[in-house]
Amino acid sequence: MSERMSVSIDNGVADVRLTRADKMNALDDAMFEALITRGQELAANPDVRCIVISGEGRAFCAGLDMGNFGKMADAKPEDAAPTGGAGRLEQRTHGISNRPQYAVRVWREMPVPVIAAVHGVAFGGGFQVILGADMRYVAPDTKLSIMEIRWGLVPDMAGTQIMRHLAREDIVRELTYTGRVFSGEEALEYGFATRVEADPLAAALATAREIASKSPSAIEASKRLLSAAVYAGEEEGLVLESVEQDALIGSANQTEAVMSQLEKRDANYAPAREAGAPTLSKAG
Repeated sequence: MSERMSVSIDNGVADVRLTRADKMNALDDAMFEALITRGQELAANPDVRCIVISGEGRAFCAGLDMGNFGKMADAKPEDAAPTGGAGRLEQRTHGISNRPQYAVRVWREMPVPVIAAVHGVAFGGGFQVILGADMRYVAPDTKLSIMEIRWGLVPDMAGTQIMRHLAREDIVRELTYTGRVFSGEEALEYGFATRVEADPLAAALATAREIASKSPSAIEASKRLLSAAVYAGEEEGLVLESVEQDALIGSANQTEAVMSQLEKRDANYAPAREAGAPTLSKAG
């Protein structure tokens, strides 16, 4: 995994980088394992307050490694649906997800905000990886594509469930049916990009440092609420707001937020969670 991903943590900000630059960070088995394992480690680390994920070299991620397509071509028809059970991918291995889906959802379910800094290309599975982030900062000349249709496949790394909350249905359908390559500027117009930045990594790290300076208890509560808003009904959502606010009012970190403002000093917050605390169980 050390050949696929690097992680450094500074003042609560985890700088996560895909490091298979010679292959444009294409997704092979080792990269899937790194995405899941490193994601789980960061989720369990109470000192992490925000995460930035980016790719080294010429691209964020060029999608599925061509070697994996070779394995698909070599697969026997009987391998698609094991006797007596669901197909290989239909089997749930990580909660409501299978392994490829969880490589994206592990970032979506992170208890802290995640920002994807995207440059070069984000094709197919690489595009779906950035969908796992809370926010996406994209260089204007980035090339993106829901490219699975080119290989006779569908987006199956949780993309269909996340895209519907970001872009208009007809846009999602057109891009999925055609595999058309679109730019970072277009991604902003469609709703897939949060911001277009000449240097998306620098901008993402700046935002992450700002988020990390806020009360981690309030940030994590906010993420739980915003994630729940995707699936919760209005009544349930309103109750959740009240539950989270009741827990925050008068807490140590909320008191510190007020005092640091009144005293015009940097706040000194305690971690919001214990080490190894569970992550979000439902995310859009």
